[in-house]
Amino acid sequence: MARYNDSAKMATSKGVIQGYTGVIAVDAKHQVIVAAVAHGSGSEQEVLLPVIEQTAAYRNTQTLITADAGYHSEANLEQLHDQDIPALIADGHMRKRDPRFADQDKHQDKPHPLHNKQPPKPTGKFRPQDFTYDPHTNTRICPAGKSLYSNGSHRKTNGRTHHKFQGSQSTCGRCELRERCLRYPDKTPTRQIAFFDKQQASPLHYTERMKRAIDSREGRKQYGQRMAVVEPVFGNLRYNKRLDRFTLRGQAKVNTQWHLYCLVHNIEKLAHHGYGQ
Repeated sequence: MARYNDSAKMATSKGVIQGYTGVIAVDAKHQVIVAAVAHGSGSEQEVLLPVIEQTAAYRNTQTLITADAGYHSEANLEQLHDQDIPALIADGHMRKRDPRFADQDKHQDKPHPLHNKQPPKPTGKFRPQDFTYDPHTNTRICPAGKSLYSNGSHRKTNGRTHHKFQGSQSTCGRCELRERCLRYPDKTPTRQIAFFDKQQASPLHYTERMKRAIDSREGRKQYGQRMAVVEPVFGNLRYNKRLDRFTLRGQAKVNTQWHLYCLVHNIEKLAHHGYGQ
């Protein structure tokens, strides 16, 4: 019987290759790897909870888990909520809602590895579904994280009932996302949006709750530390330790190779911090 090597198609800077992804959980204080796994799935979502489970012995009540958008899913967020594990997991549109990244597109000079396999990204204005409903305050949260307040819940247009929301002059007037939000940003003072009966919003789900948490001032501050914590570790493994590709086949062997390099990284970290002296 043929034995598959458990690899998957992976998007890289050199295009799509058949391979594995190395995942790690890193201690924020000393950048020591506390959990690691190499997996051959095209999606990282399924590996989030198993890796977090490996960190159980190292977590305490002050521990906050942060992860990028590759690990985001409604199911993962629900499990984290049910297990009472504090976490900030980015979604695919997090940066688009952050005014600090309003001009990030001009810095992207390389095409996406899957540019010929995915539909073009929309470049139009923000749509109604981009405005999240908060039933507790009866407001809509715009992509910039500001509130649009209810301006009538039983209005009628051409016989159709709708709920109208409108931003304030103080928030819309100086918003950095006006060009993407308003059709005529030079003439229109605030954004107005109407939701008809068939589009009435449902209560916040786990994804919407996470958006609110990560878009808050404290959420952005805490999540902003993620890159400085984990990315240097990948840089050390890839460039300093020269692990630019796995050289074995089969998930078990690749996972062993990944753990070996992570172990070398940790030994180096302990040595530099004077462990045992």
